[in-house]
Amino acid sequence: MTDTKYYDVIIIGGSYAGLSAAMALGRLLRNVLIIDSGLPCNRQTPHSHNFITQDGEKPGVIAAKAKAQVLHYSTVAFLTGLAVRGAKIENGFEITTQEGEVVKGRKLIFATGIKDIMPDIMGFSDCWGISVIHCPYCHGYEFRDQKTGIMANGERAFHIASLVSNLTNNITIMTSGKADFNAGQLAKLQNPNIQVVETEVTEIEHENGHLRSVVFSDGSKTDFKAVYAAVPFTQHSDIPVSLGCELTAQGHIKVDSFQKTTIDGIFACGDNSAMMRSVANAVYSGNLTGAMANKELTDDQF
Repeated sequence: MTDTKYYDVIIIGGSYAGLSAAMALGRLLRNVLIIDSGLPCNRQTPHSHNFITQDGEKPGVIAAKAKAQVLHYSTVAFLTGLAVRGAKIENGFEITTQEGEVVKGRKLIFATGIKDIMPDIMGFSDCWGISVIHCPYCHGYEFRDQKTGIMANGERAFHIASLVSNLTNNITIMTSGKADFNAGQLAKLQNPNIQVVETEVTEIEHENGHLRSVVFSDGSKTDFKAVYAAVPFTQHSDIPVSLGCELTAQGHIKVDSFQKTTIDGIFACGDNSAMMRSVANAVYSGNLTGAMANKELTDDQF
């Protein structure tokens, strides 16, 4: 980290979105600080997919390469730490880390991601990102033609089933309670390749995160190779809301088409502000955010 304590832009979150934003800014010689705690949400995922040139690479390898390239730009600095407080000050913002570091910047970019809320099901969190997965685009091809479960209900379960039906002809939807589908959905689910089970799931049996079977409350179990699960989430950082940034009804940070939040001078990118949860989207939105933050700085100064 440099001796400078006042930056053009402070980026909170140093994974794909934050690093991508920093690269765009660094190439325009903006004085940038990235703050990151080193705990990305996909740290348990063995391989990243659906990202051209990096398909099948380990997420940590992609992030490490990106960080090294970004820090090649002399105006970009990296601070390992957890940002815990933010405040509006004259001509910008002030961020305080858990370690007591205080830094100031003209603009803020939140690339902080989201935190998945794991259900109280034994084995679930151990398999998350490995064989209990969230996205057919990110993971589905690797489990094609395999017996596949879907832990969800209603519209979300129906949507996942429609996508996964092109990958396998052996699907079980596990609603853990009364199924909640409308008449049109039920008609389409009357398919010999799709089964709906309403019995509650109580355990995921696995070996080192690789799923073997799902155990139900009545003692029965079913073997699967993969299970898609729709889990709730919360923002990984509460600083955006504390600074007045609005959230969407789904819980994402509300941004416009230029990644600007509802508070002037604050941007957000990556999983914290998008329904499309992928490395490729994080990189894209980060790149756009860096360019838009630079445009604001240019408009302020030129």
